[in-house]
Amino acid sequence: MRIDILTLFPEMFFGPFDSSIIKRARDRGILNINLVNIRDFSQNKHRTVDDTPYGGGSGMIIQADPVFRAVESLNEGDAHVIMMCPQGRTFNQSIAMELSRKKHLILICGHYEGIDERVRESLVSDEISIGDYVLTGGELPAMVVVDAVARLIPGVLGEMKSAVEDSFYEGFLDYPSYTKPRVYRDMKVPEVLLSGHHENIRVWRRGESLIRTLVRRPDLLKKAKLTCEDIEILRDVKEKITKILQSKKNT
Repeated sequence: MRIDILTLFPEMFFGPFDSSIIKRARDRGILNINLVNIRDFSQNKHRTVDDTPYGGGSGMIIQADPVFRAVESLNEGDAHVIMMCPQGRTFNQSIAMELSRKKHLILICGHYEGIDERVRESLVSDEISIGDYVLTGGELPAMVVVDAVARLIPGVLGEMKSAVEDSFYEGFLDYPSYTKPRVYRDMKVPEVLLSGHHENIRVWRRGESLIRTLVRRPDLLKKAKLTCEDIEILRDVKEKITKILQSKKNT
């Protein structure tokens, strides 16, 4: 996959994209990340790309022309152009999977008080927000999107199973994980994980995943596709919780 990121501050990406999984994917040619400085497409000697807003108001607005020039120099006709902005759809795992199937992404990172509206109207195919809060610019959201998308591209992780078992991949939170030693400060690893019985381990993990989701993010269960096994597990869990609550009321 090719990802072009338009930004006024390309140096912000050097650390995150030059280490760990992203770096390995780039080194192996699975992921091609190109940082594009919007200032390089300015047509004035001072390389300025912003100006005061029409109608008055505080702050500066990134001009349309350098952004248009940058995108048009990169887009060969098949790029999915994304503007990182608060008005966009809220990023989640489903959107990450959707974007991971694209061949070419162009991410536009705004700054200051925003980007000339004509960029949104004529260039952008998608708008994405990572949450309802204010950030200085679109650089951090772009990093989040790239990281989430990259790990879903075949070959980026050691095995695709790792991505499939992540929290949110199927709409559930992840099950608890343990490693050596078997006992640490009197805390023991659940016996089922030591049994070597793969089916029992699978069922236990699925149950723990569902329980965590039910307790911590019940909203996710309303959207998730539950199997008959999932429904049975949740029914048993709810019955146990009900009995515990009733016993506490009676004492």
